[in-house]
Amino acid sequence: MIIQIFILAFILFVISRIIARFRLGDVTSRELTVWLIFWFLVGAATLAPQKTDVVARWVGVERGADLLVYLSIMALFFIVFKIVVRLEKIDKDLTIIVRHAALNGGKPSSEPRALTAKESRGGRA
Repeated sequence: MIIQIFILAFILFVISRIIARFRLGDVTSRELTVWLIFWFLVGAATLAPQKTDVVARWVGVERGADLLVYLSIMALFFIVFKIVVRLEKIDKDLTIIVRHAALNGGKPSSEPRALTAKESRGGRA
């Protein structure tokens, strides 16, 4: 099938990008391993889609394609959750940095003091 060729070409492209990011130090060896295993499994499912039906029936889903859609949706929700948590932490950290700079008259210091809980919520000490 032509779709299999497109999917396999995309997998090779993604793997090349992951390896390039690993060589630049943007991806850890653990992340590299996880992504390579993931894309290997996607490639295996692409080459032998009937095998996904066996796994799907084992977990109580009728078709392998349905199982892959369910798992993909769950993974995407988890990734969105992790991104939101990380963004909230960055937002809090940035707020603390900006408040600290404001309390110092905009002058950076080598040793920033920790804000009290009241200050971090916007109140005065």
